[in-house]
Amino acid sequence: MAVALAAQLREGTKKSHTMAENTGFVSCFLKGVVDKLSYRKLVADLYFVYEAMERALDTLDCPTLKALDFPELRRLPGLERDMAFYYGADWRGKIKPSPATRKYVAQIEKAAASDEPELLVGHLYSRYLGDLFGGQMMSGMAVKTLGDAVGDGSGGLAFYEFDAIPDSKAFITDWYTALNALDLSEEQRERIVEEANVVFRLNIEVFNELEGNAVGSALRLALSTLKEKLFG
Repeated sequence: MAVALAAQLREGTKKSHTMAENTGFVSCFLKGVVDKLSYRKLVADLYFVYEAMERALDTLDCPTLKALDFPELRRLPGLERDMAFYYGADWRGKIKPSPATRKYVAQIEKAAASDEPELLVGHLYSRYLGDLFGGQMMSGMAVKTLGDAVGDGSGGLAFYEFDAIPDSKAFITDWYTALNALDLSEEQRERIVEEANVVFRLNIEVFNELEGNAVGSALRLALSTLKEKLFG
């Protein structure tokens, strides 16, 4: 019996997933030492990634992708609200993709323009499900790290709000069912898993770019704590 694609993706990306979770930036974030500037840059990077991915979903006539394009997962409207919160009403003129983000976007556009657009399944899996799985934890850490201003309803965490998905476990089960029902050859499945690993590597590059700012935040916090202990 053929292995379900969901299981193939889970097992085939396990190492890459672990590496992404253990980057310096994510570690600093989970320790509560990422400042607002670093976090808003992360959200801006994600805006460019999701803009490219959801633009591809809107323009491609690919049954494979349409079967997995659940409106509840779309992140671009929330990211646009976050951009306005962090950068102001004229945010579109203030942000630009970093080198690693440009590379990430180029990979999405390459897959979308190829004769194998189903490779984008690897992107949908790595991004949407990862953000849905980790959204609650990450939004909680963002509030802890950045203060109540981003969690009091005034904005800043719309990216992590999946209001149209009240039961994430049931939703993911439905998404996996649709994923496993795709009519794909074994070769196509293997290439999708390979593409998902590329996505994780690209995410790691984005995190590594942000790590310098995160480390700087950690040093500033340590110095502040030391000064407080020495001088009150």
